[in-house]
Amino acid sequence: MLVKALNTAGISERDQEHAFQMVAAVLWLGNITFQAIGNGNNVEVVQCEAVINAASLMGCSANDLMLALSTREIQAGKDKVVKSLTMQQAIDTRDAMAKFIYANLFDWIVDKINRSLAMGKEKTGRSINILDIYGFESFEKNSFEQFCINYANERLQQHCYRHLFKLEQEEYELDGIDWTKVDFQDNQQCLDLFEKKPIGIISLLDEESSFDKATDLAFANKLKQHLKANPFYRGDREEFGIRHYAGEVIYDTSGFLNKNRDTVHPDTIQLLSSSSEDLLKLFASSFANQSKKTASSIHIEISDFQKQTVATKFKDVLFKLMQQLESTAPHFICCIKPNNKQVPGMYNNVLVFEQLRSYSLLEVVRISRSGYPTRMTHQEFCIRYGVLLPEDHEREDPLSMSVSILRQFDILPEMYQVGYTKLYFRAGQIAVLDDVRKQVLQGTLEVQKCYSGPHARRHFHELKGVVIILQSFVRGEIARRQYKDSLESKQKDANKENDEQLVAVLQIQSAIRCWLAQRHLNQLQKSKMLNQDRPKPAKKTTEVKDLPAEILPSVVEDLERRVLVAEATLEEKEKENAALKEQVNQLEFRWSDYEVRMRSMEEMWQKQMASLQASLVSAKKSLGVDNSAGHPGKPEGSPSPCGYESEDTTTTMGTRTPGGSTPIEYASNGVDFGGIREINGGLCVVNYLSREFELRKQNFDDEAMALSQLKSGQLQSTSPAEDFRRLRHKFDEWKKDYKARLKETKSKVHKLGYSEAEKTRRNWWGKKSKR
Repeated sequence: MLVKALNTAGISERDQEHAFQMVAAVLWLGNITFQAIGNGNNVEVVQCEAVINAASLMGCSANDLMLALSTREIQAGKDKVVKSLTMQQAIDTRDAMAKFIYANLFDWIVDKINRSLAMGKEKTGRSINILDIYGFESFEKNSFEQFCINYANERLQQHCYRHLFKLEQEEYELDGIDWTKVDFQDNQQCLDLFEKKPIGIISLLDEESSFDKATDLAFANKLKQHLKANPFYRGDREEFGIRHYAGEVIYDTSGFLNKNRDTVHPDTIQLLSSSSEDLLKLFASSFANQSKKTASSIHIEISDFQKQTVATKFKDVLFKLMQQLESTAPHFICCIKPNNKQVPGMYNNVLVFEQLRSYSLLEVVRISRSGYPTRMTHQEFCIRYGVLLPEDHEREDPLSMSVSILRQFDILPEMYQVGYTKLYFRAGQIAVLDDVRKQVLQGTLEVQKCYSGPHARRHFHELKGVVIILQSFVRGEIARRQYKDSLESKQKDANKENDEQLVAVLQIQSAIRCWLAQRHLNQLQKSKMLNQDRPKPAKKTTEVKDLPAEILPSVVEDLERRVLVAEATLEEKEKENAALKEQVNQLEFRWSDYEVRMRSMEEMWQKQMASLQASLVSAKKSLGVDNSAGHPGKPEGSPSPCGYESEDTTTTMGTRTPGGSTPIEYASNGVDFGGIREINGGLCVVNYLSREFELRKQNFDDEAMALSQLKSGQLQSTSPAEDFRRLRHKFDEWKKDYKARLKETKSKVHKLGYSEAEKTRRNWWGKKSKR
């Protein structure tokens, strides 16, 4: 039933789960216990199932919850000191945390319901609100909770007395009504005992709660000291009694101060703020925002706001409720409790009489019987009942007209009174005037009906005639338009049918003419062949005979079948053409991609070729420098010991492919000339590498040019992409091998140059020359 009610109120399932989770956390918090440690003044939390479940439901760790319940962080200057709590302080901290969560959860649910059921101001009219007031409580032991509840009952009872007795009798007196005042039991003195400042119970309670070392006994003594003269107060050692309107109640002062303080320590708010549950974070942030707002509005510190007592908050909320009630037109329903045993069918006369007496219902009945429950202003009375007077009274003032109406219908003077602004009637007297007014209005309606009926029927027949004429014009116009549209549609259909017949005739004629032309052609071919066989061809007249009637249908069917086949073939060709176009577009895109890649590869080859050529030139220059240094007297035009004069001289050598290497054979003279043979051998290698570089560059340029010509259609290849990949792989392998050989040759040349320079430093007998 609870879930169904929450669904009806518009609360989502997720919010319901959070609410039930918070209720479970509050219940587990109540099961947490403490044990004394050390000398017995300090306590610690007993690790049990309640701590683990409460921490899990609250979204925090068990250690943090235990520290928040058993210790308190105190600011001492710039340092923070952690202090262990006593048993009573720990219990109060636990209860304060549970109360804080439960109170905020209650407010959150109420806010959700109000938002779900709220309507805009433009849709809000008159409304009926029901207030179920607190039940008056008196138990064997009454504490702070019963004190607040009974105080609210006293305030609401005063509201009831004010509207039933005070305002009623004040209105009679102000309007000049002859009235005997009814006495009733007023509870204003009891309310003063609660609310009066500075010696009211609430004021004294707040004053005593502001002292940290104050005790409940000191509070009871202070009440006895200041309120012993009040007739509604009776004080004892640790108890005090208040004589309420429903009877006297004895209150036990033990726990009054702690319950009134009910402070939430910042450690608790910090724990809730660090929780992983969004609902607890919302409660903590709302508390902090409210504290800051109130502190800034009344210029107090947040810590001072947190010390605002429960009694003061309760009093403020109660006064806001009373302000709302004063803006309404109240009606009161008094519920009577038949017995104290809560048993059905049992009626305790003494208990019921005590309730009637305490609620002052006897006085209410007395004032209702002797009062004037029905009242109307003079203007309202004249507007409502002025139709009962003759026409000569219409110009009189409202008061004179009201008195004339009352006298005309013989209303007894003791049944009503005329005030300054209103007319006051006993119960049931206004019903007589209502009956007469109803009869007059009914007769007036009958007269109006007899007059309005024929007039309305005549007007109806006139309107009916005019409507029929308009309908005839409209229907005629519609019929003419439909006839015109039908003629146009028939003409279009006839033209379309004639066009189809003409097309069919033309097709048949074309088929017949085609068939006649083919037959004539066949006859000409046969005649030509006969004329060739005859030695002397004779003239022959070719006549085209008309097509027999019995052959015509078969010919037409054959032609139609051919036409269908041709159309099907044409449709297939169109599909093939579209597919080929799509394939051409794809190939053009691929060719454009290949062209871009070829250009980039050509640029890369040019850069790499330039790099290799630069390395080769530097090697040759190094070799030339070393050679000139080793042989300063050799002329430029002397023949090369290797067997060729320049780089263009043909040498006998093997070929090296990118896929593998073949050793190069060098020609030698077979004579050892010291360092000259080795130097000339190195020069041969360099010249060969230079020739191989030029040859390979030309080969790769030719192959790249061949691939670039595939797009223009000059060359054909089954797989251009594969050719491009193969060429690139071939170039990479040759480049790698060529770099290795070039590096090896360079090192050898440098080695030969250094050895020759070293020899010049020595004399012919092997000693180094001095420098």
